Amino acid sequence: MRLVFAGTPEPAVVALERLMASEHEVVGVITRPDAPRGRGRKLYPSPVKEFASQHGLEILIPSSLKPDTEDGKSLRHSLHSLAPDCIPVVAYGQLITPDLFTICPHGWVNLHFSLLPAWRGAAPVQAAIAAGDEITGASTFRIEEGLDTGPVFGTVTERISPTDTADDLLTRLAHSGAELLVATMDGISSGELSPSPQRGDISYAAKLTVADAAIDWHHPAFGVDRKIRAFTPGPGAWTMCEQQRIKISPVSIPWSSDYTLDAAGVPPLDPGQVWWNKKHVFVGTGTQPVQLGMVQPQGKKKMPARDWVRGLHESKELKFS
Repeated sequence: MRLVFAGTPEPAVVALERLMASEHEVVGVITRPDAPRGRGRKLYPSPVKEFASQHGLEILIPSSLKPDTEDGKSLRHSLHSLAPDCIPVVAYGQLITPDLFTICPHGWVNLHFSLLPAWRGAAPVQAAIAAGDEITGASTFRIEEGLDTGPVFGTVTERISPTDTADDLLTRLAHSGAELLVATMDGISSGELSPSPQRGDISYAAKLTVADAAIDWHHPAFGVDRKIRAFTPGPGAWTMCEQQRIKISPVSIPWSSDYTLDAAGVPPLDPGQVWWNKKHVFVGTGTQPVQLGMVQPQGKKKMPARDWVRGLHESKELKFS
């Protein structure tokens, strides 16, 4: 089939690269406009745009998909010219307007990083980790007007490990999902694959905000652990200490048989209370303390938690809030 690929971030590049290596012909890409990054807020192209430029693909970068805008009209003209049979989508980042659903024979097919109808929405990987799910996966489905409600072509499953961050899990899903997307294109092309309505319990994963990433130390240790891993690397879990925001990297819960809190001499700690010895730094939660790994004080680079404490007045009491 002739394909126009729609996607924006790095995980989408994995799928695009795999589609280009398949028997299908990728004739163009749709991606988001250049976006500001870093302290200087310099504009950078999306990873999909960079990859497409390197491989000589036609690149469509509409700022709006609405049919009454100049960009929307230009997009529709370009798609008619490219004449794709199907438009596979991976984390494109804009809602497809209904009039575009029929612009190609097989419509728009989205690769979504959850087992639909679980975790419909913008942040399914983060939601699965934060909720303590043991199994997640990826689904391909035909896009329709509802939010991730379309009929499903296929799924793959992935076990979530106790130490997975959102980045770890998304990296694995990007690769297994890319294989699923190619298999879906193969099945659509041959006529052997048709989608089925979604069945099961519905849950939603809203777009993440910086405010969502604030740590509540009154939660149980396992909840704090999941929250931090779900928000790593972005937008980054954080807490306040002495009127400064500090980003917290994944913590560990010292439950192993060879290392216990008693052996480390850790006293009972209130939620958010910080305690340290010569090697480690602990923080109280709603249940037992957790051990900090790396932290990033406001305006500074990431560093081991013990180095951060060493740079403060070690005799004073510290508490996260």
